[in-house]
Amino acid sequence: MNAPAPLSLYVGTYTDTGSSRGIYHASFDPAAGTLSTPTLVAETPNPSFLAFSPDVATLYAVNESPSGVRAYEVLPDGALAPRGDPDGQVVGPCDLAVDRAGRLLAVAEYTGGATSAYSLGPDGRISARAGHHPHAGRSTHPTRQEASHAHGVTFSPDGRFLAVPDLGTDEVRCYVVDRAGSTLRPHPHATLRIAPGSGPRHVHFSPDGRHLYVLNELSSTLTVAAFAASTGHARTIETVPTLPVGFSGTSTTAEIAIDASGQFIYASNRGHDSIAVFTRDPSTGRLTPLECVPTGGRTPRHFALAPTGDWLLVGNQDSDTLSIFRLDPASGRLSAHGTPLAVPRPVCLRFRSYP
Repeated sequence: MNAPAPLSLYVGTYTDTGSSRGIYHASFDPAAGTLSTPTLVAETPNPSFLAFSPDVATLYAVNESPSGVRAYEVLPDGALAPRGDPDGQVVGPCDLAVDRAGRLLAVAEYTGGATSAYSLGPDGRISARAGHHPHAGRSTHPTRQEASHAHGVTFSPDGRFLAVPDLGTDEVRCYVVDRAGSTLRPHPHATLRIAPGSGPRHVHFSPDGRHLYVLNELSSTLTVAAFAASTGHARTIETVPTLPVGFSGTSTTAEIAIDASGQFIYASNRGHDSIAVFTRDPSTGRLTPLECVPTGGRTPRHFALAPTGDWLLVGNQDSDTLSIFRLDPASGRLSAHGTPLAVPRPVCLRFRSYP
């Protein structure tokens, strides 16, 4: 059997402390579980979150401050070349996603409290803003929920809907993708309400599209919801903690992912500095805690599952490191592999791979 080919990994970072300068690229060897030294491929301010086009020829990035959204052509050697000028209409963007047709870019505006949509050209360029949808409301936390704070954008597996968790209002809003795939419209009757003070941050659909998993930042919990792919409606099934019993320190969640088989769910805890692992019942969607593994660094802001299905890489934002874990596809369990590598202020990890 031939050894798997190296994988390209792109790292979005925060540049406001001076240790980082933008987007970095490294080569990951899935046979050995080793990562090359990351190199700067795009000098740009605070490129926190990244997303690829379906053909992986274009990489999109949000700049949190100063606010902007930018497209990059991915060159054969892994370098990035800007595709047009950045769009600065967004206010405090914090996440972005491309629809499966590659025609629509959705952006969550944390500071602006809104969801924006951009039309994409055939070459991946951001051609025009195709919609801007302000959110309204607040919830119970006095400083984090004083107003709307859209925090994530995730398309449903069939591409018909967009789920937007709003940390400030304790809601997951649903948008309908029009048939041409060129804009969004709010779904009038499909908002999922989350318990007050939870602070929904990111969401993930199960591979079969039957369940929606909501990661709540402020309460360090995961909400499981049944999802009706035909209508876009979601209904809460249960909410489970991401922290182990007995932990009494300060911690917030950051990222969620589901393995390709849909059997295991992973969530990161900042403060407890761990990855919580759950097994998933595919028929009910319910979760059972499996383990909680230290990440070997401070503030695991983001992590990524390798396309090969047997590795998980974690970006520890406040220790400037990236940790590598071997993932057992049969059990879902993680085991630390090697020594954490130096990466300045990692915020988002994206493997360049086809969906």
